[in-house]
Amino acid sequence: MQDNRLQKIAKVLVDYSTRVKKGDRVIISTQIGASPLALAVYKMCLEKDAYPVIRCAVPGANYIFFKHAKEHQLKRFPKVAMYEIKNTDVVIHLFASFNTRELASIDPRRLSLRAKVLNPISRWRGDKTRWVLFDYPTRAFAQEAGMSIWEYEDFVFKAIDHDWKKFSKNIHELASAVNKAKHVRIVGKQTDVEMTIKNGHCVAGDGKYNMPGGEFFTAPDKFSVKGKIMFDFPSVRYGTVVRGIKLEFRDGKVVKATANSGQDLLREMIAMDSGSCYVGELGIGCNYNITRQTNNTLFDEKIGGTIHLALGNAYLECNGKNKSALHWDLIKDLRNKGSAIYLDGKLFQKNGKFLI
Repeated sequence: MQDNRLQKIAKVLVDYSTRVKKGDRVIISTQIGASPLALAVYKMCLEKDAYPVIRCAVPGANYIFFKHAKEHQLKRFPKVAMYEIKNTDVVIHLFASFNTRELASIDPRRLSLRAKVLNPISRWRGDKTRWVLFDYPTRAFAQEAGMSIWEYEDFVFKAIDHDWKKFSKNIHELASAVNKAKHVRIVGKQTDVEMTIKNGHCVAGDGKYNMPGGEFFTAPDKFSVKGKIMFDFPSVRYGTVVRGIKLEFRDGKVVKATANSGQDLLREMIAMDSGSCYVGELGIGCNYNITRQTNNTLFDEKIGGTIHLALGNAYLECNGKNKSALHWDLIKDLRNKGSAIYLDGKLFQKNGKFLI
């Protein structure tokens, strides 16, 4: 990626997303492929008199661990990592996958077990630090999206090429409309699902945690979700592509789950713990600079005209009550004719376009 683009992205992550300031203890968690951006971020943090460290993952280490670790190793809690996160102010995650399907052959039960062990660290990071996730454009991501690396770099940069302060104001206006509502109904292809949101708080996803931003999200009342939904976009989880997901809810709980592929993983994730079969988040995408699906949730869930339901853990800032080691965003495309979102019975979005 061109150096001037790297500098712009680094500035957004450091100055806007995480608001790094003097004295901040910063972890830059990265993979080798994102080294140019990691170094640009590192330099900017030093210039702000912060205390950054780079933690760089080695390609293949995850696969070796999940393939060969014994059960006692899977269950071992990393105390040093917990100590470090408790003494950290900012976490900047830079993902640079060299193989998006690396863990596809791993038993989902092993992945689920490890996720539960690491959950306290994930929750502390999410609740107690200023953090942001960004996927650096790699050939693996480009291949997943069906693009050349040059096309994919352009796609990624366009997705974040906003006046973020102005865009944030627009997203807050949409979130405010949701906060005035008590009930949501979503209608679309093989979909008619509803939920109560009167106790939730809708948050503007304006790039402070995920970059690109471009969503607003709330937490439904745990037991209120009912109906059926078909998710149009495939979801890549732990390297397994889960396609054609259909869920049926009753009293908030998933009572039926099917998929055209990856069904074993789907059911294992839903059975992870007592909260993984409930919806923790309703998100609505509003970044119209993202126009195509790429098999990358970080981008796909922001597409203007989509919604996503996250199975599992709810966010504290949304007043969410559901707790789980799982948080899995599943995406529904509402840009088709006949699709709609209703707030308290009034049309809020039609065929992917907002009416306010």
